[in-house]
This record gives sequence, C-alpha cells and structure tokens, in this order.
Amino acid sequence: MQIRPIIGMEIHVQLATRTKMFCGCAVRQDAPPNSSVCEVCLGQPGSLPVINRQAFRLAMLTGLALNCRIASHTKWDRKSYYYPDLPKNYQISQYDLPLAAGGLFEIDTPQGARSLRIRRAHLEEDAGKNFHDVGDCTLVDLNRAGTPLLEIVTEPDLSSAEEAYIFCTELQRLVVHLGVSEANMQKGQMRFEPNVNVAIEADGQEYRTPIAEVKNLNSFRSVRQAIEYEVARQTAAWQEDHDYQIGKRPNENRGWDAERGVSDFQRGKEAAHDYRYFPDPDLVPVDVTEAMLAEARASLPELPVARRRRFVTEYGLSIKDAETIVDHRATAELFERVVAAGAPVEVAGKQFVNAWLKLANDRACAVTDLGVSETGLAELAKLVAEGTVSRTAATTLAEAMLSRPDPPRRIAEELGLLQVRDTDATARWVEEAFAANDKAVRDALANPKKMQAATGFLRGQVMKISGGKADPSLVGRLIEERLSALRG
Repeated sequence: MQIRPIIGMEIHVQLATRTKMFCGCAVRQDAPPNSSVCEVCLGQPGSLPVINRQAFRLAMLTGLALNCRIASHTKWDRKSYYYPDLPKNYQISQYDLPLAAGGLFEIDTPQGARSLRIRRAHLEEDAGKNFHDVGDCTLVDLNRAGTPLLEIVTEPDLSSAEEAYIFCTELQRLVVHLGVSEANMQKGQMRFEPNVNVAIEADGQEYRTPIAEVKNLNSFRSVRQAIEYEVARQTAAWQEDHDYQIGKRPNENRGWDAERGVSDFQRGKEAAHDYRYFPDPDLVPVDVTEAMLAEARASLPELPVARRRRFVTEYGLSIKDAETIVDHRATAELFERVVAAGAPVEVAGKQFVNAWLKLANDRACAVTDLGVSETGLAELAKLVAEGTVSRTAATTLAEAMLSRPDPPRRIAEELGLLQVRDTDATARWVEEAFAANDKAVRDALANPKKMQAATGFLRGQVMKISGGKADPSLVGRLIEERLSALRG
C-alpha cells in the first residue's frame, strides 16, 4: 500500500486598510465590543455598500505578486448562509469572476524549488467573531464584520505537511513584504484552511478518501500538525472500511483541537450551490484599466524568494542568514544600503543576524528603528573586517551605538574595545585561561573526542578574560604553541 497526500490551501488574509470593505467604519482590534459598526456592516434595511478602493488596490497587488491574471472585469456576489456573526445572512464575496486567477507561487524546499498553482484570489468581507468561553452562552462581537479579506485558493499541489508549512510561512512573508497585511495570526489577520485527502494505491488500484477541510488554523504549527493528523486519520479510516472513498462518503469540515492534537467533525462540506450565489444588486462591477495595472506593477518590490536567492548568489550569504535578513523588507533594504556603503558582506551579514536583529528583537522593533545610521553599521563591519575590533567586542560596541551618536571607532577607543595585538599581553591572558581551566587543557591535550571543543572553549575563555580585546588569530596561534609545549 502506497499513500500520497493531496493538499490544497485556502488562506484568508486581512488587508491593512483603515476602514472596512464596504463602509467607513474603522478597522480596530482594540475597540469595545460592537462599537466599530454601522448600518452597512450590520445589514440594516436600506443601507448601501461602497467599495473600498485601497482594499481593491492591495488585492490587485497581491494577485500580481502571485503571478495571477488580473481580471479586466470583475463583480461582487452574495454568498448566502446564516451564522450569528453574519448579521446580513449573506457575505459579499466574488464567485465566478474573481479579481485574480491562474497564478504560480514559488517556494524553496529541502528537495528544491517548487511552483505551486494559485487557482484564484478574490475579495470579500470578514464575519464578526463568536466567543464561546463565557459561561453557558455565546457572545458575538461584530467589530470585525465587514473587514476586507483576500481569500487565496491554491490547487491541490502540496504533497506533505512540511511542504504546506513552508508554503504558509512563505506566503505570510510575501504579504507582509508587500505591505498588504500585518498577517498577525494571533490577531486573526491570517487564517489557514487546508483541504486534505489521501490517494491510496493498493492491489493495483487507486482509492481516494473524502476531502476534509480543517477550518481557521492560526499558526504554522497547527497547519503542520492538522495535516499530519488528517493523513493518518483518513488512511486508518480507509483501512477499516474500503468504502471510505470520495463519492461514497461526504466531504467534511473539521475543527482542530490543538490541546488534544485531533480534528473533530463539524459539518458536511458545502458545495457552491449550497450558498445560492447571485450578483449583488447594490454594487457595480469593476473594470480594471491598464493604468490601474501599470500603477500596481510599478509598486511591486523585489519579492522575498527572489531577494533571498539573490542574497545567496550575489553576496554569498548562507541560506539561513539570507532568510533571516529578508524576513523583514526594511531590514533587507537597509542591509543592501550598508553593503553599498562599503561594508564587507560576510561581516555585515553576520552582524545583522547575530547583533542587530537580536538587539531589535529585545526591544520589540525592527533594525531600522534602532536609530543607527547605515554609515555607522557599515563602519562597524569595516572595523571587524580589518581586525581593529574583534567580533566579540563588536557585539558590545553595537549595543553602545544605540545610545551614542559618535562614530564606532571613537566609542571603541573610549570603551577600551580596540583589539590588542600585543603578543606578551595575549600570552598572559592565555596562561590565565590555562590555569583556570585545567580540565579543558587536559581534554585538548589527550582526549581526541573533545580536543577540538576544548581548544575552542579555551579560545573563548581568553577572549572573555581580555574583554574581547584580544586578536582571535593571535590567540589561536598562542594556544596551539602552548599546547604543543605541554605535549613535549
């Protein structure tokens, strides 16, 4: 028996607009319940929706980034269903004429690059939010009702939970890079719904299990775990009953219980006819002009996958370092300006990853918000490359630069961080490290399994004793000379 997972994704992205999709109510996460609402988003009789131009522009920009065809003519449809958080009893969405369709999105996997087909990306409005954890009742907050959503639907091209995980992280990076969404999953600004079934080859035939759509996942970890669980659950269900097949059993909507690590049946999965789509009579269709497309194309930045690959090939960064720097668009752009200012690429890359990004994370901000100029960043990298300041001392110096406008060299002089190439002083630091770490010395002399680690530990101790001022290459040479002397 051979098992092949078949996975497609539906992703809801909350667009970064100030107001809702079809009315002027503010999009606010912090508003008191049911306060950021009006006649339109509450579905009051006689109220008329008006399209949010900025939401349409952001959706078009995303469609272009996903290599989709942008429709020259698109319209709005009513998707009829009733939930307590949908006061109109229908959602304004797009059905047969979506804004964007037929796209391709590239991701990098451990097995190589993959192109995933994007079926469509269409605009719609969000529903409100139900709260089930207050006593024995359900509370409804309609502040979110009417918030602009972009729904992105892939073809079932994903073949594993890990691949789906990579796709979701890359898509989040894309929409943040474009500035179309903050994509904060804890705030519900990006939600994933994998559609999962399994192709099973046995006895010379292929069987396919019913499709399960796992609803409203708000973390990458949940996406991976839910898909892994569904593949195992559906395979076991088929093994128990070979009639558990698509066409013989209904497709399902399921909810994910992260604490229990299982999915639970919610209801049968709806088909398009269940929603009774029809054109919204209150909204005019939109004709997308060449001028609108040209403006959107002109505002497209270099996309994260392309920029990450270029950082690897052009700058020689490791894939991991390139991914870390590219994760934030402004940081990536700052890095390029620092390199253009003369910073050695390898040193600047390591400083961004190991020093500047850590300092930014500790302060819950971006590197661009630390207040250090690109000139200062470039000069610090140059000081390390030329051996004036050690990599260890550079970390201390970077933190000092946050509160001082002086050039890095002057700060290093005042703090005594300039690298010492004095052989006699360095030899004394080596002797002090050897005297204080007898076990590491013995391991470096006589334990083949620990020799390299022990030598590295001693080197670190010398740098610590010197306050980061010792020249690492001189330290390494003197440590080897001292060990050789002890070996006799």
